[in-house]
Amino acid sequence: MLRRSLENRDAQTRQLQNAVTNVEKHFGELCQIFAAYVRKTARLRDKADLLVNEINVYASTETPNLKQGLKNFADEFAKLQDYRQAQVERLEAKVVEPLKAYGTIVKMKRDDLKATLTARNREAKQLTQLEKTRQRNPSDRHVIVSFVFWSLKIIL
Repeated sequence: MLRRSLENRDAQTRQLQNAVTNVEKHFGELCQIFAAYVRKTARLRDKADLLVNEINVYASTETPNLKQGLKNFADEFAKLQDYRQAQVERLEAKVVEPLKAYGTIVKMKRDDLKATLTARNREAKQLTQLEKTRQRNPSDRHVIVSFVFWSLKIIL
């Protein structure tokens, strides 16, 4: 019965370790890729702003009709870049930042799991020692009870 319980705990622990490792690997990769995408989108927006400025400079040297057409085009193109800026801000706020937060959460979960494993290993070691004590002195309940209390003090 005790063995089965320990085996179930071991299986759960392995499953949790695998889940934490999987999340750590994939969420980190997702965060990096989304951050790169946001940076490239921001660079594209910057280049488009340079293009709008250059169109305006060129428009100032042309005839009134062409000048008006180029200015209108530059204004509409600038409006598109405003949407791109909104896209960059939304991606940073709604995608990249929450993915970054998972890094901290995963680190805390890994530390919790490590502490749990340490406690479990200590408990298994103490159970083994108790079993050895029982086998050596099956009739000496005083030694067994004092060992159990000593083990509980160490755990608490």
